[in-house]
Amino acid sequence: MTVIVDYGVGNLFSLKSSLAVVGEESVISSDKMVIERADRVILPGVGAFRDAMEKLRASGLVDTLRKVVSQGKPLLGICLGMQLLFDKSYEYGEHEGLGFISGVVAPIPVKEGIKIPHMGWNALSFGEQKHTLFRYLSEGDYVYFVHSYAAVGCESAVIARTEYGSPVTAAVAKGNILGCQFHPEKSGEVGLKILRAFAEIKEGEL
Repeated sequence: MTVIVDYGVGNLFSLKSSLAVVGEESVISSDKMVIERADRVILPGVGAFRDAMEKLRASGLVDTLRKVVSQGKPLLGICLGMQLLFDKSYEYGEHEGLGFISGVVAPIPVKEGIKIPHMGWNALSFGEQKHTLFRYLSEGDYVYFVHSYAAVGCESAVIARTEYGSPVTAAVAKGNILGCQFHPEKSGEVGLKILRAFAEIKEGEL
C-alpha cells in the first residue's frame, strides 16, 4: 500500500485516482503511524517551499519521513515535494529543506524566449542508464511540468533531465529516495507508467 502524505499541499486526490488506475491501493493520510506502516510513501506538493516546510514541521511529519527513509521504504517526492528533499531552496529567500539529497533549489534561468514558470509538456532524457522508476518509458517520452524553480548541484542524483532553454533536472534518486519535478498524475499514459513502476518497488530494493 502507498500512503500519500497529507500536510496541506498537493494534488492528493488526482494522485490517488492515478494510483487506482494502475491497481495500487493508496490512502491519503497525515497520521504518523499510517505513514510509517506504508509499503511506500509519496510526498506531493504545490506552492511555496517555505510554506510547505513550515507545514511539514508543524504537522510533526519531518521525523516521520526521516524514519521512512531510514527503514529503506521507497519515498517519492513530486514537484514541490521533490524540491523539499534537497538541502535548501532560494525561493524568496533561503530556506532549509529536508536534506535527504545534496543540492539546492534555484530559479530557472531567465533567457530570451523562455517563459517562467515553465508550464507544459517536455521530453525526458535518461542518459546512459535508465532508472527502474522509468522501466516502462522510452527516451523522449513527454511529461507535464509546472514550476519556476529547479534543483541544481545534484548531478550525482540526477536520473532524468529535460531541456528548457538549458538542461533542467527532471528527476532524481538516491537509494530509496526518489523525486520527479514534473507531475506524473498529470502526464497521461506516461505518468501512469511511472506510478506503476513506483508501486512495484519493494522495501530495500533500491
